[in-house]
Amino acid sequence: MKIAFSPCPNDTFVFHAWVHGLIPGAPKLDVTYADIDVTNHLAVAANGPDVLKISYAALPWVLNDYALLPCGGALGRGCGPLVLTAPSAEGAEAAALAGRRVAVPSERSTAYLLFRLWAARNVPGGVGEIVIMPFHEIMPAVRDGKIDAGLVIHEARFTYPSYGLNLLADLGAWWEEDTGLPIPLGAIIAKRSLDLASIARWTRESVEYAWAHPEASQNYVLSHAQEMDPEVAKAHIDLYVNEFTAELGEDGYAAINALLGRAAEEGLVPKIDPAALR
Repeated sequence: MKIAFSPCPNDTFVFHAWVHGLIPGAPKLDVTYADIDVTNHLAVAANGPDVLKISYAALPWVLNDYALLPCGGALGRGCGPLVLTAPSAEGAEAAALAGRRVAVPSERSTAYLLFRLWAARNVPGGVGEIVIMPFHEIMPAVRDGKIDAGLVIHEARFTYPSYGLNLLADLGAWWEEDTGLPIPLGAIIAKRSLDLASIARWTRESVEYAWAHPEASQNYVLSHAQEMDPEVAKAHIDLYVNEFTAELGEDGYAAINALLGRAAEEGLVPKIDPAALR
């Protein structure tokens, strides 16, 4: 069975047991490790993998061929994207982004959807040009005045002060305050032509094995984590592998429906039937 997921610690932690043949009855996996922007495109390509990890923001484009699995993915709290501005913009309000150039790492990401939903409410007249830029280039570009603001994710939550940048908005905090729901980040999908119940069971068993034997996956996780410190990798796993990874549950589905429903109203994604998610 062909599967594609990122080399990030949360994904390798979740799938370690299945990849290494530790789940009874589960088929052998042929793994492609790729950034989520790549897997988003694989999901709409001809002859895409059987199972993939994609961004929830890309889900509306693939639901005809792929089904959302109720486990294995990433939803979280306290882990949202940030909108950063240059030191000269200290004290600026959201309205200061009106007509400005904003760098984002991807247009098919939860971070981008959250930014556009936040901007629709908080930036009169809307932002100006959206510039797609590699993630690692965004903070230097904001610092050097090449761009007016930047949308950043993951470890940038902790490193942006070293660039002298200002936090204009924490979009995760905004979303959670506005909805009371977690942020839908990464989804696990599988081709509708396959035995979805079995794939979901094997995925859940892999998650449960990882929690029961956290030391078993450490070498595998770190070998793909781009020289990440073991403590940082553990913190990454603890943040993104949580109750929603084992089972989406009603709050998980509500969060997905809220994000994609609001995004559809803004014309950012195609409208979906909530029934297609289950």
